[in-house]
Amino acid sequence: MKVAAIQMVSGIRLEDNLTQARGLLEQARDAGAELAVLPEYFCFMGRQDADKLLIAETPGNGPIQDFLGRSAAELGLWIVGGTLPMTTEDPAHVANASLVYDPRGRVVARYDKIHLFRYDNGRERYDEAAVLAAGDRPTAFELHDACGNLWRVGLSVCYDLRFPELYRQLGADLLLVPAAFTHTTGQAHWEVLLRARAIENQAYVLASAQGGNHENGRRTWGQSMVIDPWGVVLAQRASGAGVVVADIDMNRLRQVRQQLPALQHRRL
Repeated sequence: MKVAAIQMVSGIRLEDNLTQARGLLEQARDAGAELAVLPEYFCFMGRQDADKLLIAETPGNGPIQDFLGRSAAELGLWIVGGTLPMTTEDPAHVANASLVYDPRGRVVARYDKIHLFRYDNGRERYDEAAVLAAGDRPTAFELHDACGNLWRVGLSVCYDLRFPELYRQLGADLLLVPAAFTHTTGQAHWEVLLRARAIENQAYVLASAQGGNHENGRRTWGQSMVIDPWGVVLAQRASGAGVVVADIDMNRLRQVRQQLPALQHRRL
C-alpha cells in the first residue's frame, strides 16, 4: 500500500490552511497513495494557544470536518485529519482530536491526544494543558488496502511519541504520528523516537509534521517520514510543505515479525 505523510507550515488563517492541505492531498492522490495523514494543527496555528477555542467544532459540524469528509470522498482517499480542536464540556478547554475518514467521506475513528506537552528551557515555554483537555482512550482502526490486506492502524499525536506504553497497547501494524514538534526537541529526539517505536513494535511508522517558520513566531522541526518495521527510513522531507510518499508491504511486516519474533517473547 502506498501511503503519504503530508508536511505543512500552517498559519493563522483557517481558509488558507485548508487550501494548502487540499493541494497537498491532491498530490498524494496523484502519487497513488491510498492513505494520507495531515500534521497536527494542520488547520490552524494561532497567534496564542487560546485561539484554538475560537475555531473548536462539535462532532459532525464545522468547516474543518466538512473539508476532511469532502476531500476524502472526492479524492477517494483514507484521510487522517492530523488534529483539530473539538469542544469539550469545559468551555475553557478543547480536545486535540485526530479524525479518520474513509474514502466515502465517513468518520471511522477519533482519537483525542492523551499526553499533553509541557516544556520550559528558560527561552521557550509550552503548556498544552492550559487550553487542552487530555484524552484517555487509546484508539486504532482497521483498513483494507487495494490488495485486500487488512491493516490495524494505531493513532497517536506528537508528544505521545515519548510514551512507548501507548504504542504497546495499540498492537498495530502501522502507527501514525501527526505532530508539531518544536525545532529544539525535534532536532534532538524526533527521528530516534520514531525509529524506536517502529523497531520495538515491529510496525511501520508514518509521521506527518509541521515543518518550518510559522506566522505566530513558532518554529517546528519537520522531517516527516515513513519508517519500516526494521527501523529503516523509507522516505522523508526535511522542511517546508510537501508530500512524503512510500510503499508499505504486509509481506515485509510478516517477515520481520517471523524472523525476530520479539513481540512473542514479551514477559512483562
